[in-house]
Amino acid sequence: MVVDTCVILDVLERDPAFGIVSAEAIDRHADNGLIISPLTYVELAPAFLGDEARERNFLFEIGIDLPPGVSDEDLSIAVSAWNRHVQRRRSGKAARRPVADVMIGALAQANDGLITRNADDFRALFPSLNIVTP
Repeated sequence: MVVDTCVILDVLERDPAFGIVSAEAIDRHADNGLIISPLTYVELAPAFLGDEARERNFLFEIGIDLPPGVSDEDLSIAVSAWNRHVQRRRSGKAARRPVADVMIGALAQANDGLITRNADDFRALFPSLNIVTP
């Protein structure tokens, strides 16, 4: 079963309304195996200040496995970019962008670059990315 980001944040942040019921839901289904999507993994990064070791340890402790079929390198690239974006947004230096751009950029970083018409958006997140504009 897949666990959504909000449920994990409920547990992490000990949400007064949902923390306990979310933890109980995780516990009830843990024996069947729990995973998260790659997007959830990336979305969670700012809650751990981009520290993947802390994030992975927390997920392990509550019985949730990392997303299958995605390389650690791709996840790390995406986590770093998303964390940079969130920090820039919190300081008022970045517009709100979807996590999809982070995943696209992470895949591009690991695969020789990106062809896009939105070069500035990707350069802010991936300063060393090889970008080709049409």
